[in-house]
Amino acid sequence: MSIAIEHPEQPEVARLIQELDAYQKPLYPPESHHGIDIASLSQPNVVFAVARSSGGRAVGCGAVVLGEEYGELKRMYVRPGSRGQGIAKALLAFLESRATAAGLSIFKLETGSKQREAIELYSRSGYVRCAPFGEYAEDPNSIFMSKDVA
Repeated sequence: MSIAIEHPEQPEVARLIQELDAYQKPLYPPESHHGIDIASLSQPNVVFAVARSSGGRAVGCGAVVLGEEYGELKRMYVRPGSRGQGIAKALLAFLESRATAAGLSIFKLETGSKQREAIELYSRSGYVRCAPFGEYAEDPNSIFMSKDVA
């Protein structure tokens, strides 16, 4: 497996985002969807990474939006058939290292309350629950988490 910064506007990568949306949309009402689109993932302040299998197939992705005070993790996804191999953990570490290299030491995220595996991954990686941040409002379908590596 390899992880690298890639442009999100590739057909194979766009399919990952579509799969993530297809998974999440039935779980939550529209007002509880906080994903960002491919155009937003292409902005200069976003680090977008793709995990590829040894055969070069895109199997996961994730992004960190580099803000002035913190990096916000977005669009973390690993295809179901590739889960359990440490890909999400490696993607998370890769994104955190890129944000740290950009001068950030605080990471935040919003994830869905029904995404137990994601919540467990973030907890094992040192994230703790926090209050809504940025433009987020309190939402019973959302879990807000942060990590300070300073």
